[in-house]
Amino acid sequence: MNTTARKSTLPSTDSFMLEVADVVNTTLDLDTLLRRVAELVRRIIDYEIFAILLLNDKTQELRIRFSVGHPPEVVEKTRIKVGEGVTGLAAERREPMLVNDVSTEEEYISAVQGVRSELAIPLIVKNRVIGVIDIEAPVQGYFTEEHKRLLTVVASRIAIAIENARLYTRVSRQAKTLQVLNEISRELSSILHVDELLKKIAESINRLIDYQMFSILLVDDSGTKLQHRFSLRFSDRIHIKPDIPLTDGLVGAAATHRQPVLAPDVHKDSRYIEFNPETNSELAVPLIHQGKVIGVLDIEHTKRGYFTDDHVRTLTTLAAQIAIAIANATLYETIALQEKRLEQDMALARELQFRLLPQTLPNLTNAEVAAKFSPARAIGGDLYDFLRYSGEGVVSICIGDVSGKGAPAALYAGLVSGIMRSHAAEEPGAAEMLSCINLSLSERPIEGQFVSIICALWNDSARTLQISNSGLPRPIFARKGKVEVVQSIGLPLGLFTTAEYDEMQFDCEPGDVFVFFSDGISDARNADDDNFGRTRIEKIVAANCRSSAQEIVDAIFAAVNKFSAGQITFDDQTVVALKVKSPRKK
Repeated sequence: MNTTARKSTLPSTDSFMLEVADVVNTTLDLDTLLRRVAELVRRIIDYEIFAILLLNDKTQELRIRFSVGHPPEVVEKTRIKVGEGVTGLAAERREPMLVNDVSTEEEYISAVQGVRSELAIPLIVKNRVIGVIDIEAPVQGYFTEEHKRLLTVVASRIAIAIENARLYTRVSRQAKTLQVLNEISRELSSILHVDELLKKIAESINRLIDYQMFSILLVDDSGTKLQHRFSLRFSDRIHIKPDIPLTDGLVGAAATHRQPVLAPDVHKDSRYIEFNPETNSELAVPLIHQGKVIGVLDIEHTKRGYFTDDHVRTLTTLAAQIAIAIANATLYETIALQEKRLEQDMALARELQFRLLPQTLPNLTNAEVAAKFSPARAIGGDLYDFLRYSGEGVVSICIGDVSGKGAPAALYAGLVSGIMRSHAAEEPGAAEMLSCINLSLSERPIEGQFVSIICALWNDSARTLQISNSGLPRPIFARKGKVEVVQSIGLPLGLFTTAEYDEMQFDCEPGDVFVFFSDGISDARNADDDNFGRTRIEKIVAANCRSSAQEIVDAIFAAVNKFSAGQITFDDQTVVALKVKSPRKK
């Protein structure tokens, strides 16, 4: 050190104060301001050890914010209470402290070896101490009253500049934080996968707070434990297995009291549960959604006192949005899982329903039969069946349409199919079959459920067909290209116990065609909301009556699909066709 510096000529007060004014009026960046202050002070005092300490109002501790000549570990660890040491006394007494020989000062705190004299000037703004300028020298009596006077004048100006810079920094940080919070809120609201969301939350918070350990714990289904759902340790994903009772640890305290918990030194907090041995400070913030705690956001750091009140405010603000995002993503995943299970159940139900339908068509000598079923949903309420009687070539052809759609209709259709098969052993006629089914359904009524069925009994050897109808669209009969409607009607089954059903019989000729269909065919709609209608079906049958039974069925479905292209199918669609063949030549 230049020990003769105090004897050198000091700059004129006027010119020096102009330089101070320039620094005060032109610098709002705190780091730049403190550096320029240090340069200015060196103009009047040729120092080797210099520091500007700022006061933490909450802890009433002075911490080094800028320094020259102090070892890094001293800067990191130094915390001086107001009233302790030379700088603490300067802050407490609100007046300069000039110590010519520190060895005679009982309150002196040694931070740098070899110090012999010290000058501490409080920084005061609006009668409030915000910090201290502290200069030390390895020579006794190094500082003079003139140094103290000039530095006191400088401090009065610089204190205002420091407070303005701190305010500017705080406002700038808040503006940046709000901008980032807004960006994070938009990003989080668009993520519906929980694991992806939690990873994004960790990344987003790291943009605001440079944590070293991070965890999100969610309340389990029992509501008694917190489960580590996502954890990072020094940027590496880790898996923490132990669950934490909802009342234990700092995270449990945050959840129980529904308030942020800040632990500047975890080793002094009896609630602390160690998961990361390097942790020294921790901040836990509850995640609350619709008045209910759903989890806790927890960040940790190796430095004591690392997290601040600003961090608490930032995380508390963000926690509300995080809680909503997690709740939405969790709900979405739950619904998606339920939908997946439902899809699997519906796929199995669809397979079972199709297996309940006849797997083969009747092999007849004098007729051919074709059928097709297309449910409006995964499963439907239409049905058809071919029930063989003991007589040679006698087959009961049944087509039905259950009220409603989806799973309830499919279950009811399965019930009806079982009833039909149980009565087939009695070999009833067409009308008698409907009466038997109606009686069975009436004995076990289900509110709002009924079924419309056409039963057609084909005798292959006699080439006769009995038809009885309980509410389905009237069948179509075509002979030699001429189409007519089979005037067979009746009440649906399962509504009235005493209902009776008529029966019509046809003596058939080769080439005759009978077409049975559910109202999902005739009621199909196009983009103009027009019905497909009976007339179109009749024209298709007339145009294709020389074709096979399967070709007739396919032609009807092709026409319906083309007519209603792009429209949602609202009802199940079923068609069964029977075409009488010519006798085989011997």
